[in-house]
Amino acid sequence: MASRDTALARALAYFDSNRFRDHLAELVAIPSTSQDPGHAADVDRYLSDAIQPWLERMGFSVEIHPNPVSGFGPILFAERLEGPDRPTVLTYGHGDTVRGLPEQWREGLSPWVLTEEGDHWYGRGSADNKGQHALNLTALEAVLTERGGALGFNLKLILETSEERGSIGLREFVAAQADRLGADVLIASDGPRVMPEVPTIATGTRGTYHFDLTVDLRPGGVHSGHWGGLTPDPAVILSHAIGCIMDRNGKILVRDWLPRNGVSAAVRAVLDGCPVGGGRESASIDPDWGEPGLTPAEKIYGWNSFIVLSMISGRPENPVNAVAPNARAHCQIRYTVDSDPDSFEPALRAWLDERGFPEVSIENAYVRMAASRTDPGHPWVGWTVGSMEQSLGKRVQVIPNSSGGLPGDLFVDFLGVPLVWIPHSYNGCKQHGPDEHLLIGPAREGLAAFTGIWWDLGEPGTPA
Repeated sequence: MASRDTALARALAYFDSNRFRDHLAELVAIPSTSQDPGHAADVDRYLSDAIQPWLERMGFSVEIHPNPVSGFGPILFAERLEGPDRPTVLTYGHGDTVRGLPEQWREGLSPWVLTEEGDHWYGRGSADNKGQHALNLTALEAVLTERGGALGFNLKLILETSEERGSIGLREFVAAQADRLGADVLIASDGPRVMPEVPTIATGTRGTYHFDLTVDLRPGGVHSGHWGGLTPDPAVILSHAIGCIMDRNGKILVRDWLPRNGVSAAVRAVLDGCPVGGGRESASIDPDWGEPGLTPAEKIYGWNSFIVLSMISGRPENPVNAVAPNARAHCQIRYTVDSDPDSFEPALRAWLDERGFPEVSIENAYVRMAASRTDPGHPWVGWTVGSMEQSLGKRVQVIPNSSGGLPGDLFVDFLGVPLVWIPHSYNGCKQHGPDEHLLIGPAREGLAAFTGIWWDLGEPGTPA
């Protein structure tokens, strides 16, 4: 007799037989990096050859749409409808990856070959995001089989292929398809857990704001012996300008950049006792870095951060004896919904001018991904926590937003849905660098969690 427990057992037996691992290996083998134009055909193939037939076998109607913005990857839309009186869920994933960077992976590993070592599955996309949406679809397949081909709810899926380029075109697609995409809630997976062993729900994401700081003083370099000590050095000026933005210990000094009301009582309450870290990188956490008085969880889930992503002056690869003509730094602010990104550039311009840096220009400022957040107390969040805790037998940590960025804002803007992000990875998964991997234990838990969620959505008592 079909039951929740037998659905869970079915999904976990599939996982433990290594059939999920082998399927993930097929997905990883498609080099669908959106950051290399030479792999555009592989990006298309991921949707048409790997995902569309799988969804059609589960009874979805599937459409692959060209991106509304020329030069960016296609967007898959699929739906499986069982009745207007049933709850409707929207889920999301992305089939594109960052560049493979094969020359940077350690010996014995390749980005496009899934390699199992201990509790790690190595491969590009294993964590971001192929492994995550594959777990959710595998869980769905187990529930469909257990229920004899029915779900008891409606499910819509968006799988884009330009997330690693800022989800360009997705906003236009969702705006144009808003009537078809209507749902009660978005439940999807991307990003990391707060710790590898702690099941997590994020109800939003931080936004990403980028800009360049430049100091351009002359047409070309001048001899360091004849001019050093006489003519301004743009690298030194830029370094001091950055030093006035953030202090030696990582505190942001441009206070108009920060969340308008600080860390709210609601955010502080949901983050009380929340752990942070996991993996070798945890050793790099400095409790004295960042905003004084905040816990590590508050710093990355309830606060803003400023990062210098790159900086250059002269020719680092082949230094010459010259005072360089210019210096440039590419910078980023990770910000919460409690901040106003429209104020970032004017606040910085005023700050630099007041401190004697009129020659430092702010260029190419833009929001790459906007911040989003659903109230952590929303009924759909509480419902999902209950479902996951029943399946996993352990506490689920809720955070107001993940530390990274995702296009949740556009689902809120055009569809008005609450956001429930359930990550299956962890901070140390190396998702944008060499040696990307998915941990087997959290992946197995993720499969169990989603099997329970898909089952429970077909039962009475959902917030819908």
